[in-house]
Amino acid sequence: MNPAIELARLHKTYGRHTAVDSLTLSIEPGSVFGLIGPNGAGKTTTLRMILDIIRPTSGTVRVLGEDPRTAGSTLRRRIGFIPGELRLDGRMTGRRMLDFYSEVSGPVRTGAVDELASRLGLDLTRQVRTLSKGNKQKLGIVQAFMHEPELLVLDEPTSGLDPLVQREFLQLVREARGRGQTVLLSSHVLSEIQQTADAVAVLSAGRIVAEGDVASLRLGAIRRVRAGFAVSDPETVRTEMARLPNVADVEVSTAGESVRLSATVEGDIDPFIKAIARHRVVDLSVEEPDLEESVLRLYGDTDTSAKGAGHE
Repeated sequence: MNPAIELARLHKTYGRHTAVDSLTLSIEPGSVFGLIGPNGAGKTTTLRMILDIIRPTSGTVRVLGEDPRTAGSTLRRRIGFIPGELRLDGRMTGRRMLDFYSEVSGPVRTGAVDELASRLGLDLTRQVRTLSKGNKQKLGIVQAFMHEPELLVLDEPTSGLDPLVQREFLQLVREARGRGQTVLLSSHVLSEIQQTADAVAVLSAGRIVAEGDVASLRLGAIRRVRAGFAVSDPETVRTEMARLPNVADVEVSTAGESVRLSATVEGDIDPFIKAIARHRVVDLSVEEPDLEESVLRLYGDTDTSAKGAGHE
């Protein structure tokens, strides 16, 4: 089966600034793919090239098996899109605006618009210009999802939404995947990616700095561990921890007849577990690795350079 989206050495420059740098990426059909990174990392530029809103300086793009530069409106009807900067205005009602979009996007199942509006808490009788930022965002979500497109390209889709609506949106994404739709979700809200994505690419300064499934990225996270041992010599524990290259921030103390350990473990936790298993462990707590902490470490010094970028 061909990829839903395939990018090969995609490159975009603005003058001397490189917004996207030789990006190669493949997204499987029927999956949710998360594209994450700091502001200025090149996420929006990448999505715009995928949709042929802007043209790459070099490289190739294939979307649903077609070249978006030549496929025209036929391909666009197979895609639902939420832009990162959604601008909606006008005296028409939300319903009238969606009626217009349905004429452009293609057939919309009877009742689909009302179902989506109800789930998101959107009043379709109000004029668009009177809507708050959050309600305009809901309108954007409805227009992207209502025709059940093969591909959903969503750029910061939960901007301005309250937590309950965010939760409902993530459920919509999961349901879309269940129907076999492909979702490309760009966000810096890492919990959204962690809850929905099958695979993730971390973008920083226009380059992919990490790629894989969510679980594999979490393996690189820092785990915070606390343990208690039925031993009386804290120096023995301290010495053993010093031998482990991926253990840091070690604090050892005594508590009655036991020794308490607090430390951070980066990456593979197995050597740490084997080291403490030499003692009688009386208690142990390990904080689950968090995708956000892992990703922030992956940004490293590139975060600073990305923030200085003139284009997203």
